[in-house]
Amino acid sequence: MEWTKEQRYRSMDDVTDEEIQALAKLVNQCPWRQSFHIQPVTGLLNDPNGFSYFNGEYHLFYQWFPLGPVHGLKHWYHTKSKDLVHWENVGMAIEPSNEFDSHGAYSGSGIEHEGKLYLLYTGNTRDENWDRHPYQCLAIMDSNGSIVKMDAPVIADAPSGYTDHFRDPKVWKQGDLFYTVIGAQRENETGSVVLYRSRDLKDWQFAGEVKTGLGEDFGYMWECPDYFELDGQGVFLFSPQGLKAEGESCQNIYQSGYVVGRPIDLENIELKHGPFYELDRGFDFYAPQTTVDHQGRRILVGWMGLPEIDYPTDKNGWAHCLTIPRELTVKEGKLVQQPVDELKMLRGEKVETSRKVENETVCLDNFKGDVYELHVEFSDSTAEEFGLELRVGENEKTIIKYDCAAKKVVFDRTESGEPFAEEFGTIRKCKLDAEKISFRIFVDVSSIEVFVNGGEEVFTGRIFPGKNSNGVRVFSCGGQTNVQAVKWDIK
Repeated sequence: MEWTKEQRYRSMDDVTDEEIQALAKLVNQCPWRQSFHIQPVTGLLNDPNGFSYFNGEYHLFYQWFPLGPVHGLKHWYHTKSKDLVHWENVGMAIEPSNEFDSHGAYSGSGIEHEGKLYLLYTGNTRDENWDRHPYQCLAIMDSNGSIVKMDAPVIADAPSGYTDHFRDPKVWKQGDLFYTVIGAQRENETGSVVLYRSRDLKDWQFAGEVKTGLGEDFGYMWECPDYFELDGQGVFLFSPQGLKAEGESCQNIYQSGYVVGRPIDLENIELKHGPFYELDRGFDFYAPQTTVDHQGRRILVGWMGLPEIDYPTDKNGWAHCLTIPRELTVKEGKLVQQPVDELKMLRGEKVETSRKVENETVCLDNFKGDVYELHVEFSDSTAEEFGLELRVGENEKTIIKYDCAAKKVVFDRTESGEPFAEEFGTIRKCKLDAEKISFRIFVDVSSIEVFVNGGEEVFTGRIFPGKNSNGVRVFSCGGQTNVQAVKWDIK
């Protein structure tokens, strides 16, 4: 169906209970509902927001349009967890309700202050000509989970020299001051990020544009900026829109990536850093956000999806999920991402095998399944290529392999099931030069997350196979390889 502007911007006050129940029924009939990922009860989920450890629990909000698989009037939906594994749906957190967020509560972040969780977000508004005006707004959640919005924005206008593409504040504290980076677009339509500072989270001063080494022409808009310090280094995450595809890089409609360097110079507002790297080399990853928890870990969650792409779940009235939480560390100037340790709690029945595979494809009959964690290590290889086929069925398979000649990891979803987004290609690759190759893979009903060599590279992708496609195979071509594999059912 074609969604009209009126349908996309209906107030939830005008939606009947019967309508919501009918939509929920349609959603629950979907064969591709996930089993251990955060997903919307109905409608569309996108950016993770306000990710915080507060009052003994992890709080994670997300962008939510409740009425269908399209981008419309955005709300914040609230989930929480004691262990990053078992998430409880709390419900609506921030609803568009005033002149400063009338057309959507857009993305933002959270920080604990004086026993409360302060949620800084972009309020989206449109005038009668549909021209945009963003406001940076504040809502405060107490320890009982009650959320109150401030009556007026804390930052009312974009600074001079920038367009109304001005959004997604990410807040942190350093010394006695709070800082926030906000994604921005210069008037010449190039992307950038600006910095504000505050003593109390309510009164903010513009400090200036963050000087980076990326140049004036690195995409046309930087969304979802996130700055933090890790292992003594400054890390800047962001989602630049408008990067051109080059070789194996930047193949998706929009990218998410990072630079690592010296801690930010808050006096000169400058970030000295190394090259830009993509955070995830797969198909469906965008707008990540991080938090630091009570154990001092830096944890990342991303949106497992992309804007402006139609997904097979759309016909069931919902779209998208979030990635599993990943712990970040820095190694040789790059981020390493590993699934948080708590995910081991999901492990159920275990099977394992060890074998030599030579110029053949071997079916691992006792590894069958559609929801599991899998570790596979390939060693002592003379093969030209080796790898795995997952969710194998009649005319369906998803391939994760290593091309030894090119020294590249390959994720191929050409035959993964119901096709989508094919205009952006069905294969993703990245360079990785290593003697041994290991894959730690999380397979859910309609997604695969692959952590290569301890998280040096990560590939995330949605797949939509038939329910009988549950085979697992290993293969080698042009030589032999040793394979060690362990699989746990996820309960």
